[in-house]
Amino acid sequence: MKFGYTIIYVAQVVETIEFYEKAFGMTRKFIHESHTYAELDTGETILAFAAHEAAELNDLSITPNRRDGIAAGFEVCLVTDNVQEAYGHAVENGASGVSKPAQKPWGQTVAYLRDLNGCLVEICTEIAN
Repeated sequence: MKFGYTIIYVAQVVETIEFYEKAFGMTRKFIHESHTYAELDTGETILAFAAHEAAELNDLSITPNRRDGIAAGFEVCLVTDNVQEAYGHAVENGASGVSKPAQKPWGQTVAYLRDLNGCLVEICTEIAN
């Protein structure tokens, strides 16, 4: 078995894809014609977004993510060589800053933001082995 997808349920799928393209420089891979499902081109593991209605169609009960509420217990982690630049770009393009880039005792630089749905996004450097 391998890890294939992370799917985040959101109110507006296309708006979320456009936000990730603009704020984080990501590229869309696929948007379904119904606009209820989309994927970003993120490498081997896919980051996807599905509409709240898609959860209902699959008989799933979810608590919707809210920008003005407490963040859910997960995060999307994006790795970059320049956390400061990526953080600034994301904030300029609609992300909400949570914690500015900081050097961690283990040598990694880490920052946290929230996307337009209120989901936590970590921007960090690779962890040194």
